[in-house]
Amino acid sequence: MKAKIFDPENRKWWTLGAVAFGLFMIMLDNTIVNVALPSIQSDLDIGISELEWVFNGYALTFGVLMLTGGKLADLLGRRRIFIVGLVIFTAASLACGLASSAAPLIGARVVQGVGSALMIPPIYILLTIVFSDLESRAKAFGIVSAAAGLGSAAGPLIGGLITSAISWRASFIVQVIVVASIMVMGRQYAGAKGTKSVFDVMGAVLSAAGLVFVVTGILQSGDYGWLTAKKDFMIGDTVIIEEGGISPVWPLVAIGALFLAWFFFHIRSRERAGKEPLLSTRLFRNRVSNLGLVTQNVQWLTLQGSFFVVSVFLQTVRGYNAIETGLVLTASTVGIILSSGIAGRLARRRPQVFLIRGGFVCFVAGILCLLVIADATSDIWTFLPGLFLAGFGIGVMLTSSVNVVQSSWPEQDQGEISGLSRSASNLGSSLGTALVGSVLVSTAFPGNEEYRAALIVMAIIGLIGLGAAVLIPRDVMPAQGQPQATA
Repeated sequence: MKAKIFDPENRKWWTLGAVAFGLFMIMLDNTIVNVALPSIQSDLDIGISELEWVFNGYALTFGVLMLTGGKLADLLGRRRIFIVGLVIFTAASLACGLASSAAPLIGARVVQGVGSALMIPPIYILLTIVFSDLESRAKAFGIVSAAAGLGSAAGPLIGGLITSAISWRASFIVQVIVVASIMVMGRQYAGAKGTKSVFDVMGAVLSAAGLVFVVTGILQSGDYGWLTAKKDFMIGDTVIIEEGGISPVWPLVAIGALFLAWFFFHIRSRERAGKEPLLSTRLFRNRVSNLGLVTQNVQWLTLQGSFFVVSVFLQTVRGYNAIETGLVLTASTVGIILSSGIAGRLARRRPQVFLIRGGFVCFVAGILCLLVIADATSDIWTFLPGLFLAGFGIGVMLTSSVNVVQSSWPEQDQGEISGLSRSASNLGSSLGTALVGSVLVSTAFPGNEEYRAALIVMAIIGLIGLGAAVLIPRDVMPAQGQPQATA
């Protein structure tokens, strides 16, 4: 019986289940901590700046190490790196739950980000390799996309329930329990061994430095604004930019851009010398893959941005608590799960490009629905159709965009393209939250109009994503059974 359960055909489904649970946990961690922040602040008696780093320390590390995680998966083995990431994440989650002050909690959150950065790239590599045909791969990507969406949407509800019933520390301990179950399933992971090539340390340092400055700069927009600084920007006790000067967003992003330019020249010179770089420059010469990366970036920007604005609106204007807010957002979760669940069937009937375009149209329709029928005094049901449509559209296009990007490259490039793909997605998530946050704190809008303005921004960006999707050739990744164009 054991041999039958764990034969090669069944092992791929064990692999899918394990990585889906892993991604659910990572995305849950992104949002579950938000609800617990007030309790953390009260319990540990920490300031606002330290509290911000409890969240940003994780998000920043998570984002900047994604390229490194993808390359390490290629060099040392996808299964091995995923397991290492699980172990690091588990130890860090336990440390978070036991932290007695701000410093160890922030440090543990940074280490959690390292674990997540090692876990996510192998997820998409493993699924691309294990599920070789379009329909089963689309179904697999649909399941992990549903897991990611469920983790993001359910975070406030689960976090609110655990924090209210037990404590904020229990939110981290629960993650340890989930990881233990993933490790049991992980004994049957399918996956190729690594290549054991020499790791590009300089490339990893340059890419990480560039992304740190870019993401940090974007995150400053909520506190300092996008154009001019709303208050003094200080490092320690030294004022670097006075109030009214240029926003620190742009100097930080510019420094990051310089590091990324240095990184590009480094990997190009390394390739010319016949050495293996952290990221091959040829990955930027595939038009289909590049457009897919743009749609992924926009999708995560709109996902995080729209969830953020609706969550803030419900809590600050409607007066809902975290649990009630999570229940309302369940409409989006249902949409994501439903569309992701039928991803395989849709891929069999329609080209992936059609699904990406349709997903953006559905998302924009959902945002417009929120703008038209939901406001500060309307019945709560008025939020549900728009949230469901937006979630359904996101579920459709997330699955298809990942499929298009990952399937544009052969197995030997899966680690690098997976890291690049997740970096683009994480940058979109950071930009979405920062962009919406800067609109919400703006004084340019009377009453509650800043919420409508934020939703309008999300709709406009959704249309930009639709424009990128229109540029993807229609004959790329056709429906199952039809001739398929080469990337």
